[in-house]
Amino acid sequence: MNSFGSKFRISIFGESHGTAIGVVIDGVPPGVELSEDDLRGDIARRKSGARGTTQRKEADVPYILSGTYNGRTTGAPLTVLFHNKNTVSGDYKNLADHPRPSHADFVAARKYLGFNDPRGGGHFSGRITLPLVAAGAVAKKLLKGISIEARTVAIGGSSDPVQFDRIVSAALADGDSVGGIVECRATGLPVGLGEPFFDSVEGLVSHLVFAIPAVRGIEFGNGFGAAALRGSQNNDMIVSESGLTATNNAGGINGGVTNGNDMVFRVAIKPTPSIALPQQTFNTRTGRVETLEIRGRHDACIALRAPVVVEAALAIALAQFI
Repeated sequence: MNSFGSKFRISIFGESHGTAIGVVIDGVPPGVELSEDDLRGDIARRKSGARGTTQRKEADVPYILSGTYNGRTTGAPLTVLFHNKNTVSGDYKNLADHPRPSHADFVAARKYLGFNDPRGGGHFSGRITLPLVAAGAVAKKLLKGISIEARTVAIGGSSDPVQFDRIVSAALADGDSVGGIVECRATGLPVGLGEPFFDSVEGLVSHLVFAIPAVRGIEFGNGFGAAALRGSQNNDMIVSESGLTATNNAGGINGGVTNGNDMVFRVAIKPTPSIALPQQTFNTRTGRVETLEIRGRHDACIALRAPVVVEAALAIALAQFI
């Protein structure tokens, strides 16, 4: 399905090379000050332009079609639309019979019986993260006193920011791509958000984060590193009545519930599967494995543009509890 949430419900729509993409948000309370200008800051952070990002330049102008009146939300469903302008669909003609390795082309064609829109990945495209960012910007306005910030902390296996540009440039020169890690931190969270077991904070955040194309993993606090520690090393000593802990190995969550400390998690972003290097793939028309050369405009490192999308995922998840 293309909807998520109950108290703050989002439904995304559109395809990468279709007329438009957008999101419908239900559950926004009435009276919240909101205009297109409130969305533009996060939208700008997602745009391409830096070295290693796609050469597809879209204006990404948001249009609020419903849910506001006189600059405030009405309580009715909020709809935000973005028109696609800079599409070059001809770049994808050779993919009709040649599904790209590690991309959604093959599963999309099978799942939707060949009726899916394959241009630019269609509804599976990273372009659809734009409506997610818009929904996240709305959600952030509801999270009073809570601050969310994400940043890219590793690229191509290196955590040295000085090396990031060199690593991305080397991948570009080789016609290849690199992955990365994004770390997200939320401050100002109260104690008690979330439920044990099925509606845990980690569960809902992970659900939203894995809606971001190219995400391959998530860890909270020490994450997998905790498996190598003893309890005496991993435990967070409580040092105040408010629940402040001396360390934050749990990433701000105990028992699926926020404990008042900063929520910290990291997200693994895979290398872009659409690369310029020739690759081998199965030709569904001829029934043979053949060489595929991918045309089009693609990011060499998705992790460069991912932080604001990860922020949006967290904001949307927290809005369910707030």
